[in-house]
Amino acid sequence: MSTSPSPLLTLTTDFGTRDAYVAAMKAVILRIAPETRMVNVTHEISPQDVMEAAFVLRDAAFLFPPGTVHLVVVDPGVGTERRPVAVRKGAHRFVGPDNGLFPLLFDGEPPDEGVVLDRPAFWRTPEPSATFHGRDIFAPAAAHLASGRPLADLGRPLDALTPLHWALPIVDGRGLQGWVVHVDRFGNCITNIPRAAFEAARKGRPVKLFAGNTILRTIHRTYAEVARGEPVALFGSNDYLEIAVHGGNASELLGIRKGAPVNLVFL
Repeated sequence: MSTSPSPLLTLTTDFGTRDAYVAAMKAVILRIAPETRMVNVTHEISPQDVMEAAFVLRDAAFLFPPGTVHLVVVDPGVGTERRPVAVRKGAHRFVGPDNGLFPLLFDGEPPDEGVVLDRPAFWRTPEPSATFHGRDIFAPAAAHLASGRPLADLGRPLDALTPLHWALPIVDGRGLQGWVVHVDRFGNCITNIPRAAFEAARKGRPVKLFAGNTILRTIHRTYAEVARGEPVALFGSNDYLEIAVHGGNASELLGIRKGAPVNLVFL
């Protein structure tokens, strides 16, 4: 006899793991939807960094099965007039603050459906904390969705999301300038330069790359194409240009931090 799979819910936050914030949200979810399977995408987003959250989440969110609920709490505006929302994009539903993160995640496309979470019956308490909407509004909403409640039950229809746009690389006839938008746990410095934009600007020409304290003259395919301890530029699994060190931490060894410029000159 077959049984329906348990509902799936992912969590992405900037809360870290040393405090009880994530556990509190999970506790609220389990009280409402005890059969929910929860997957941590990450709780190590840099504090209040909405763009980093979107950049990381877009590499994972739509790989999950249809019907997955994604709880995303990176909320520098908690307690202000920014709206708590739940939206649907395709077969995936997302819950979190209306602070530009979802437009970034959807590459500027509008959601297929959305509501403002303005019905206290679906909150943890009618008087939510002004500093922890993740526990009191977002987690309960995500749990209700995971338990099968329609999006429309949770609030009034959403007119539009607050927009936020990716910083695009700058291109001219001689080169291209981008920025490091994320440094992963290995110290790899991931830029905002997609492969397609790089190839279109390069037009087959040799390239010289300037980043931090290093100059690179080749774009490689894998980390191991250079000697251990040597810097390397390549396109990672998300097809964005990154600077790494084979077996080392490029951010530390090359003096590259998030927001640092990366300049490519075509010869």
